[in-house]
Amino acid sequence: MKKEIAKLVKKTLKNSDITEKEIEQLIEIPPSSEMGDYAFPCFSLSKLLRKNPNQIAAEIKNAIETENFDEVKVIGGYLNFFLDREKFANRIVSEILKKKEKFGKPNLKKEKIIIEFSQPNTHKAFHVGHIRGTSLGESLARISEFCGNKVLRANYSGDTGMHVAKWLWCYMKYHTKEKLKNDESWISSVYVDAVKKIGENEELQKEVDEINRKLENKKDKKLNELWKKTRKLSIDSWKKIYKELNTKFDVYFFESQMEENGKKISLELLKRGIAEKSDGAVIMNLEEYGLGIWVLLRSDGTVLYSAKDIALAKLKTSKYKADKYLVAVADEQKLHFQQLLKTLELANITKKNNYRFITFGLVRLPEGKMSSRTGDNILYSEFMKEIVDYAKKEIKKRTEKISAKELEKRALKISIAAIKYSMLKQNSNKNIIFDKKDAMNFEGDTGPYILYSHARANSILKKSKTKKIKFIVKNETEEKEFELAKKLSYFPEIVLHAYENSNPSLIANYVYQLSQIFNEFYHMCPVIGSERKIFRLSLVKSFRQVVNDTMNLLGIEVLEEM
Repeated sequence: MKKEIAKLVKKTLKNSDITEKEIEQLIEIPPSSEMGDYAFPCFSLSKLLRKNPNQIAAEIKNAIETENFDEVKVIGGYLNFFLDREKFANRIVSEILKKKEKFGKPNLKKEKIIIEFSQPNTHKAFHVGHIRGTSLGESLARISEFCGNKVLRANYSGDTGMHVAKWLWCYMKYHTKEKLKNDESWISSVYVDAVKKIGENEELQKEVDEINRKLENKKDKKLNELWKKTRKLSIDSWKKIYKELNTKFDVYFFESQMEENGKKISLELLKRGIAEKSDGAVIMNLEEYGLGIWVLLRSDGTVLYSAKDIALAKLKTSKYKADKYLVAVADEQKLHFQQLLKTLELANITKKNNYRFITFGLVRLPEGKMSSRTGDNILYSEFMKEIVDYAKKEIKKRTEKISAKELEKRALKISIAAIKYSMLKQNSNKNIIFDKKDAMNFEGDTGPYILYSHARANSILKKSKTKKIKFIVKNETEEKEFELAKKLSYFPEIVLHAYENSNPSLIANYVYQLSQIFNEFYHMCPVIGSERKIFRLSLVKSFRQVVNDTMNLLGIEVLEEM
């Protein structure tokens, strides 16, 4: 509708340089329906046309054709548009039911995008904090695909380096009698034990350093075999997690694959005078850019994360050609990635602005921050069991008869919805506190509330037993019907803004508001026994379609019943 208004306004401004796109961006939605459904402020045109805003608004009003509007008013420098509710409701519902899952897809230039996200490390815990980055990356991928782009999902994991050396050292020295287990909790416990023992005796770090050097030169066959076996245990433990999180990857990268090229590129940068030596280490001196010193190679020649990240960027941009490269990373790594981007620019490895990172804040529990270094974290498996058990209790309160298998399945989906939604509804750069009771509330701004709204819509349609729904309004549209149709019409704009700003929270907030309006409609507008049954069913079906689409963009599966 904003596009139509922009087109109408532009027709009246024939001699103006302002574009339809610029007009569209100026159009507002008034805070009260008494002020209209859409409003165009004429203040920005005042200087351009050398007229006062009221005069401009009046001239545009007199010049435009208003077949889709009940009324157009001039109010304080604004041109306020009041929709013809009957025509508008018919049009929106008709379009949704006709286009189905294609409703809201923007017509944009198609691009190839590589999105790297999740990035768990082997030999460490996959914990609650990883869920946020995984959920963000998957949602960004789905939104990009919905907008017509081809997306390659990439995962980059640390399978070598100091944390792996600590794990292997601790296992060989203190845990050799224990059988190797494909168990997230056990894998994490060995690493935590290593950190604890080194903390108690710093001299032990020298033994770990030696393990790290052996890992890099790959000459110790026994050590290499242990590394391969334990690395596989970690990777295998992720498969179930990604399946539960409704996430998939097209390509996996590992730090061990980047070591050789990381060292080679670092030495090339040194030779070209882009990097320099400092106390035997190879560094990037980025102080003139306000980014400090970035160490690529230690003085003993071992490769750091920084050099590996350069090698990864070079591999991605040379082997996997794309228009955009996005990397979702924790906000605490922001400086590291700013240093990476500046180095890539200085080394002429990537094109300007096509390689960028999107940061996300920390996930805290009410009791504080999580850390895989100290063990003060909540493992994914333990966390999910706690949430699923809580969901089962809530389901049993609402359902008398349900099989154990169906209960498990439904509880898991509700739990995933609760967790993902609670993390995606916030702007990604904000730290969040995850509270189980808040996230699992079946009322309010939560995933379960939206699932419940969808299930309610599905129940209405099931009870109606109406196979074919027509969508013609013969009488004046009622207030709650119009509010719901109007909110449904915003979906295309919300998706576009979420894509342009890499911000899934816009979609999450929208679907919550849409669900609120639907529930108000449900309570005030009887459907099954109403004379307006057919049109109201068409609204319910349209709502169900859009909720299904929005939740899919968030990577959340809906339920037919709760």
